[in-house]
Amino acid sequence: MRILRTLVHEANECSYLHDRPSSLDTILALDVSQERLEAMLSRGWRRFGPTYFRPRCASCSECVVIRVIVDEWTPSRSQRRVLNQNADVEVRVGVPKVTRDRLALYGKWHAFRERERGWEPSALDAQSYELEFAFPHPAGREFSYWLRDEHDKPRLIAVGIVDETPSALSAVYCYYDPEHARRSLGVFNVLAQLRAAKAAKLPYVYLGYRVAPCPSMAYKARFEPHELLVARPSDDEDPPWIRQPIASP
Repeated sequence: MRILRTLVHEANECSYLHDRPSSLDTILALDVSQERLEAMLSRGWRRFGPTYFRPRCASCSECVVIRVIVDEWTPSRSQRRVLNQNADVEVRVGVPKVTRDRLALYGKWHAFRERERGWEPSALDAQSYELEFAFPHPAGREFSYWLRDEHDKPRLIAVGIVDETPSALSAVYCYYDPEHARRSLGVFNVLAQLRAAKAAKLPYVYLGYRVAPCPSMAYKARFEPHELLVARPSDDEDPPWIRQPIASP
């Protein structure tokens, strides 16, 4: 692992809880192995391209890493409905790539979020997309979702960016066609990863940060059983993961 730069990123407003400031530990690094990434994930780090980050907000601890215990997970009733709704969707797993249809789909999805949720514009060109989502990395994976149209031609309707380590999948990002919002493709993306992890006998699927007061993040707690990381351990500390009681019926 070659660390090129470390810094603390301070923001005026948290992207999850808008009444609070946010602060991130950030590392720009190359040559990060799957094993090294796994150790970082277990201590609360996340990855976008060559950038690794972890919250360090002094006055708030709502960003808590959540991971699902794969071998004990079974889909809930609502999750089975999502699986049934998307039984006609083809799931392909491969290396992240930059294509015109991916750039167009991302642009369509983000424009929808800008209108519906007031997001800041984010027009990714091919170079920016490659840096964020398709940066060459041994852990980088892509789950792409395809639906056949009336001419029986497969059309891309969603993309999930994923990291794979020796014992886990880690959901990084997901975007989808807002025309198919009723399919709950964000949830379906997680379900597809859980199924893939179970088939590969991987113990965990990381879902990023659970932010309890943020309504748009509430769905993560519905994947059970799961564990939460309750601190920000250093490299020489064992990460304290705590299994949560199952809440769903």
